[in-house]
Amino acid sequence: MKTLIIIPTYNEIENLPSLLAGIFTYVPTTDVLIVDDNSPDGTGQLAEEMKQQDGRISVMRRPGKLGLGTAYIAGFKYAIAQRYDAAFEMDADFSHDPQHLPAFLAAIREADLVIGSRYIPGGAMPNWSLMRRLISGSGNIFARVVLQVPVHDCTGGFRCYRREVLEAIDLDSVQSRGYAFQVEMTYRVLNKSFKVVETPIIFVDRRLGQSKMSRKIVFEAFTYVLGIRLKCLLHKTPRPTAAYVHQILPPYVGQTKVLAYYEQPTTSMPMEDVQKEVLAKAQRKNSSSR
Repeated sequence: MKTLIIIPTYNEIENLPSLLAGIFTYVPTTDVLIVDDNSPDGTGQLAEEMKQQDGRISVMRRPGKLGLGTAYIAGFKYAIAQRYDAAFEMDADFSHDPQHLPAFLAAIREADLVIGSRYIPGGAMPNWSLMRRLISGSGNIFARVVLQVPVHDCTGGFRCYRREVLEAIDLDSVQSRGYAFQVEMTYRVLNKSFKVVETPIIFVDRRLGQSKMSRKIVFEAFTYVLGIRLKCLLHKTPRPTAAYVHQILPPYVGQTKVLAYYEQPTTSMPMEDVQKEVLAKAQRKNSSSR
């Protein structure tokens, strides 16, 4: 599978070398596209220098700070034009750990969109404050309830799309630029009835540099969700329905290469029992194959 990892950058000169080293350690065959918004700290120039040393790296330099959403849209168009099979979204600040990349690659073979989730079993935010957990968690619940989507982490930015999904979406009509971009893309993918998968990730705060999060970005996400719901009510649009929504469970102890997953349950069985049943089946299958 031919893959591209899209990394938007703005003042990430401290993180970029280590991040690329980590990516190529876990997925040595992937290509990387760095989309730099004219970083004052020289990130773009550093990216150009690294490109000269490694043919897997490409650089797209833009004239100014144009927003996260537009950076990914530019990257998606590049991925489509270059005929990549799948395109990743990934932060440059190590919030998205490269060690999760192999799990994404395994999952995307059975799905159209894979979302790294902080809110399914195995996902976590170990160094977040209580206030940040409340804001993030309530924001996701708000988006899920208002838009009536089954995805647990609508705002998660660690993702992998199949090219066919990106080709099916009118990328030029995507309106959101900041935090709401992930919500909008999730909603659009589900509206096209593509198969969506969530895989657990450990999300940590950036190692170096300053966060790009702001009140304006959060407000944009809030207003976008309300706007979409209002349009649905006015036009009597049915809620989005994915072909399947799976959650990928963390591999059981001692079997780090095995991913067990289950379809979103339609019975009244408690979620904990579903998880135990799936893991037990996976363990029995693994024991019989030895």
